[in-house]
Amino acid sequence: MQVILRVAGGLAEDEARSLHDWLLLDRNVRRAGRIEMASSSPPAPGQQGATILDLVSLVLGNGISAASLGVSIATWRTTRPQQPTVTVERTDGSKVTITGASPHEAQRLLEQLLGEQQ
Repeated sequence: MQVILRVAGGLAEDEARSLHDWLLLDRNVRRAGRIEMASSSPPAPGQQGATILDLVSLVLGNGISAASLGVSIATWRTTRPQQPTVTVERTDGSKVTITGASPHEAQRLLEQLLGEQQ
């Protein structure tokens, strides 16, 4: 399953890179999925480089639970000076937004989004 993580705010690219790097350090996420930076806007025709990479794309395998991903995202948010809003979206358009949520609430939201029942 593929999901897109979108970080809101004026420094969205910096925050997305920080989240990307954080997820790469999370052994459970790294082992069970493919993590890449992506752009929310397509490049202009003839444009080379300078594309803003402001999304994190995850292709999740069966080896990671929504709870683990939720904990990782919630923990990353606590390391930021101002906890950014993170929207997690499936390719079918379903999404959840994690704002002031506790790690438990983030887990619950992602379990609902990814169809896991606990």
